[in-house]
Amino acid sequence: MKTVAFAYHNMGVIGLNALKKHGFDIECVFTHKDDDNENIWFESAQTWCTKNDVNYFAPENVNTKEWIDKISLLKPDIIFSFYYRNLICEDILKIPKFKAINLHGSCLPDYRGRAPVNWVLVNGEKRTGVTLHYMVKKPDAGDIIAQKCIDIDFYDTAKTLFEKLEKLAASILDEALPNIKNNTIKPIKQDETKASYFGRRTKQDGLIDFEKNSIEIYNLIRAVTKPYPGAFCHYKGKELIIWWALPNNVKLQPKQIAIIGENVYIGTKKGSLELKEIEYDSKIYKEKEISNLLKGGHL
Repeated sequence: MKTVAFAYHNMGVIGLNALKKHGFDIECVFTHKDDDNENIWFESAQTWCTKNDVNYFAPENVNTKEWIDKISLLKPDIIFSFYYRNLICEDILKIPKFKAINLHGSCLPDYRGRAPVNWVLVNGEKRTGVTLHYMVKKPDAGDIIAQKCIDIDFYDTAKTLFEKLEKLAASILDEALPNIKNNTIKPIKQDETKASYFGRRTKQDGLIDFEKNSIEIYNLIRAVTKPYPGAFCHYKGKELIIWWALPNNVKLQPKQIAIIGENVYIGTKKGSLELKEIEYDSKIYKEKEISNLLKGGHL
């Protein structure tokens, strides 16, 4: 099938590899230019295209008449989107002879929208997954082609959970792409009454509110720890990033710092956080080193 793909991030490369493996004819790939202000820890769709001799484009806005016309001239049979970050307009979605299909990192209709892996951790969810679905005007709302869900471990971070979803994505594509190619899929409508939507996250969303309980704050920490920007607070007028901490039952007042033995705790509304790794004034502190920096008192 003549294919136009929209791809970015590791999931984009996984999707492109799957299309190549299953004999889809990739006419071109639309991707993004890397953001200089973002930690680029993931694979590049541009590099994949260069290695595989596939044309690629990275326009700021693909939804202009110029790009719509160019895609129309390609006359694709199908369009795929694998973690492309921008909304693709309806004029483009209508171009392919077959359909436009998206790979989304949640068990739809839950967690439509941006950053689903981070959001499910922030909210303390127990399960998530990946969904292959038709693309419609409304984000992540089209009929479901295939879906796989897994349990979230209490110690999962966004990185470890994302790695699990990468394997799940490769598996779901291996199973679904032959059926898509043969037009033997049986899509299922999403239940709109169960739909939830979450928007993009920014660094400021990592600001810790110590009036929340220790489990809620722990969920934020693991949702945005490395390679993401991190959960942070302020200490003596400077930013303090908590890269890792574990919830604990030590009773303290919110923001109270206590050193018990060699361990450092910060109080929350309910329970406390045992600090394991922090960053302060561009320096990393771990375990015992933290007590030498935070000598008790309050944040």
